[in-house]
Amino acid sequence: MKTQEYWTNDMSRGWRQASENPPLSEVFRTIRVPASGSGMRKLIAFLGPGYLVATGYMDPGNWATSLAGGSQFGYALLVVALVSNFMAILLQSLCARLGIATGRDLAQACRDAFPKPVAWVLWLLAELAICATDLAEIIGTAIGLNLLFGIPLATGVLLTALDVFLILALQNLGFRWIEAFIIALLSVIAVCFGIQIFLADPDWGKVVAGFAPSSEIVKNPDMLYLALGIIGATVMPHNLYLHSAIVQTRSFGERQEDKWQALRFATIDSTAALMFALLINASILILAAASFHAAGRTEVAELGEAHSLLAPLLGATIAPSLFAVALLCCGLNSTVTATLAGQAVMEGFINFRLAPWIRRLVTRAVAIVPAAAVTLMYGEGATGKLLILSQVVLSFQLPFAVIPLVMFTADRKKMGEFTAPRWLTVLAGLVALIIVALNVKLLWGVVTG
Repeated sequence: MKTQEYWTNDMSRGWRQASENPPLSEVFRTIRVPASGSGMRKLIAFLGPGYLVATGYMDPGNWATSLAGGSQFGYALLVVALVSNFMAILLQSLCARLGIATGRDLAQACRDAFPKPVAWVLWLLAELAICATDLAEIIGTAIGLNLLFGIPLATGVLLTALDVFLILALQNLGFRWIEAFIIALLSVIAVCFGIQIFLADPDWGKVVAGFAPSSEIVKNPDMLYLALGIIGATVMPHNLYLHSAIVQTRSFGERQEDKWQALRFATIDSTAALMFALLINASILILAAASFHAAGRTEVAELGEAHSLLAPLLGATIAPSLFAVALLCCGLNSTVTATLAGQAVMEGFINFRLAPWIRRLVTRAVAIVPAAAVTLMYGEGATGKLLILSQVVLSFQLPFAVIPLVMFTADRKKMGEFTAPRWLTVLAGLVALIIVALNVKLLWGVVTG
């Protein structure tokens, strides 16, 4: 179905070309929003996309950076997790604003606003980011399978291709089933970490102090590297593309008041979900600080090593199993959402459309092939370093997604009355500036040794 009946923005509203197809067309506007009734009923209809987005903020790559940060520097990097989470809340609210106001996801907006060569470069960078994301998530899922069932890592990497069929099965039941699946696994993760934190018995005074800013993070190259990895693992480029697409699964009206209401509920959804993600991310770092750093094990970065050390350090045989279950749930969740993000990027930037199962196999293969090659080349012993490196790669790609997002949402010709307020644009611009500055500093450090 042509989308001009849905979309009011066209070339006369500041776009170089009009989009022809909706984002994730098979699920576009498929979830009904009550036309009447209480605000709570309408809010419930909008709950879901934020938790798919939040999954990307607590993926296995985040585990690796948080484990390394907590074991090496104790609670000191909690402030980075907090600040990066606020960055994420701000940027995801802009994604919802873009999608709801224009009917475009971020990938489509880039294609329709920029010259074709620029759009193609941004597409290639977005695909690189998704490969880095999938590398972390596939390896994390494979490690979870290995820890729980003894499945070899390379075999586990190949088994992650099955998530394609899981998505298709759930989507055939309705997009709500995908959301329910994600939320159910997130609940399991929360329970697992709640028990582990109880067993670790952290120093809560030091936990609170860890949320205070420290100049040492910028001065210490090792801390800066991990801090940038945490930012890359928390504010993830593919989530910006994903959120602006899946927020349009809701069948809200085309009146301005309907869009404002949709934006308000979508922002509540993503903010609440990302605060939950902060709770999980902080729990990983706190667990590492209380278990490993406190015991003098300051070099723990491998997920498998962390799993084997938990039982002797916490004195509970259930702790490693809880860790492995939570890791597997995180990996499954993240591969599902990354596949959806890959679909949105491929369709949005180059309008490449295939049958859903073929398209998902293509996007999954783009990630599985390099992940399997890297795993076979470096083996299980280097997975932690690879996960951290993948998050740094994501951080380098972030400006190429964040800057267009800020530009579009600040453009009154494109956004109309939904243009982001000046204060919001300034804050988002500051976030982009911080990310670029940190990347330049890290790159300079790498170049100069």
